[in-house]
Amino acid sequence: MSGAVVNGLRAPELIVADLDGTLLHGAPTFEGRHLTERSVEAVERLHDAGYRFAIATARPVSTGYALAERLPVDACIYLNGALIDFDPAKSDYDMLTSGRMPDDGHLMKIGFPSSRACEVCRSLLDAMPGLEVGIVMDDVRYTNFDVSVYWKTQTWRLTDFTETDVPTGVADKIIAFPKGEQREAIRHLVPDDFALSVSEGTLYMFMNPKANKRDALGTLCKRMGVAPERTIAFGDDLVDIDMMRFSGRSVAVANSNPKVLDIADEICPSNDEDGVAQWIETHLL
Repeated sequence: MSGAVVNGLRAPELIVADLDGTLLHGAPTFEGRHLTERSVEAVERLHDAGYRFAIATARPVSTGYALAERLPVDACIYLNGALIDFDPAKSDYDMLTSGRMPDDGHLMKIGFPSSRACEVCRSLLDAMPGLEVGIVMDDVRYTNFDVSVYWKTQTWRLTDFTETDVPTGVADKIIAFPKGEQREAIRHLVPDDFALSVSEGTLYMFMNPKANKRDALGTLCKRMGVAPERTIAFGDDLVDIDMMRFSGRSVAVANSNPKVLDIADEICPSNDEDGVAQWIETHLL
């Protein structure tokens, strides 16, 4: 592995990057966001040089898996940390979406009972009738709204959150798209056994408090035997901040939320300029 010194960070061993808004180019639609050949090549060269690479995304497997397949990844953090794949070479799409954990422990799921998710959704609707809300479990969205308004390719089922509609299992997260005054009201309705995070200012997610990118990176470091100070994290959104602060070096793309720019150790060019690839090429290759 390279013995590079990056602004005081000696010999980084693990590089982790968010996808949307960070590693991916933007597009008018969610499905149009994409990896460029330059980014793929930079990560391939990085991996060939002996560094380990991971992605940390809010995306579920249905929209994250194909992107991960294009990269030499040593680990994948999906659903903001609700699903961690420590050895992607052992996983296929069916395994990742089955809800069953393999005996070798290379997958970890951090969620909550689907019955509890139904209870919380009903409570939210009692307080805010008309709220668009749903449960994500095993790559299916059980919602009271048409998911295709936001995502064209994700599987969904209409439900009123009775437990006959939603299968028994471990749910990954509760999603909501509050409008207007609902945005402030929903913040006061977060149950004690959940944590709220917001992605791109519109998608509100109720998660297991341990299902987040920061804790997921900490778990990766333990499993890989990498000290946190020997990691580099790239991000752009509020959900990336704790992960970036935990890492040894944090790099924000120029298009990041202002709060992310404020906490970052460095700023690289924007996602649409292949900023992550540029930084890797300049500092690690």
